[in-house]
Amino acid sequence: MATFGATSTANHNPNKSFEVVQPPSDSVSSLSFSPKANFLVASSWDNQVRCWEIMRNGTTLGSVPKASMSHDQPVLCSTWKDDGTTVFSGGCDKQVKMWPLLSGGQPVTVAMHDAPVKEVSWIPEMNLLVSGSWDKTLRYWDLRQSNPVHTQQLPERCYALTVRHPLMVVGTADRNLVVFNLQNPQTEFKRITSPLKYQTRCVAAFPDQQGFLVGSIEGRVGVHHLDDSQQSKNFTFKCHREGNEIYSVNALNFHPVHHTFATAGSDGAFNFWDKDSKQRLKAMSRCSQPILCSSFNNDGSIFAYSVCYDWSKGAENHNPSTAKTNIFLHVPQESEVKGKPRMGTSGRK
Repeated sequence: MATFGATSTANHNPNKSFEVVQPPSDSVSSLSFSPKANFLVASSWDNQVRCWEIMRNGTTLGSVPKASMSHDQPVLCSTWKDDGTTVFSGGCDKQVKMWPLLSGGQPVTVAMHDAPVKEVSWIPEMNLLVSGSWDKTLRYWDLRQSNPVHTQQLPERCYALTVRHPLMVVGTADRNLVVFNLQNPQTEFKRITSPLKYQTRCVAAFPDQQGFLVGSIEGRVGVHHLDDSQQSKNFTFKCHREGNEIYSVNALNFHPVHHTFATAGSDGAFNFWDKDSKQRLKAMSRCSQPILCSSFNNDGSIFAYSVCYDWSKGAENHNPSTAKTNIFLHVPQESEVKGKPRMGTSGRK
């Protein structure tokens, strides 16, 4: 049993975060909190999907490993069913597994692709699972059937996916952003070339479904509204840069209550932002390695992030003695994640 709030050294973790015990042995590819409780799942390049229970005691957080399961090859993505009972994960073995975590059931394969599965999301409004792959398809799955109920061709390999029904946005290779209205999922609603000049790393739909964020390998985020009359509100901004050093934006997460958002990058930092007032709310201190993924829990009171080598400098620069994989938990202060009125608006939002 883990003790509450395992301590960690300041230089290794400068943000007073709490370390998750028994982290993966290789880089983390996704983090996802249960929508119902403080269970955190991580998928990893070590072929494993792990789950911890996160417990809070005042301002102290603790973690207890609950269960794990294996894929045959590295796992690239994970998501929860909306009822918090079940986890889905996909990866380089070209399959999506369904893991009935709360009932203690065994994982079963529920989806297959012709290439690695990069993204997976459960769509409760449709009672379907959607998976996006490097085989240039999206596939929709009814868990009672072995074949997809619909296969959607994509212009290129799927790199990123976000769903806020009825909005779904898929980021592919070649900077394509394919927008779907899930009330008519078999037709592309809109195809946009990314406002960012370099490869897409992550996308996040606005909580009000009126647009989305896109992050790239070039330390930049685009804020894009779907309504043609709102195009004047679109903008891009630089982040995760230091001097001439430019780092990838690896994760974008909206706060579930305040609807501000977090970015996490290969500079080892995470920041909180308010897109409406175009302000950075809080810049956190850099960690010793890149942050590859992050996630808020269901009420936004915990922010999880993984610190590990991102392989951007190749295997020759990977030092196993220093390149430990860690998952940290940060307790956001309200001042860090609650939006502020824009300067000069007399307090009006």
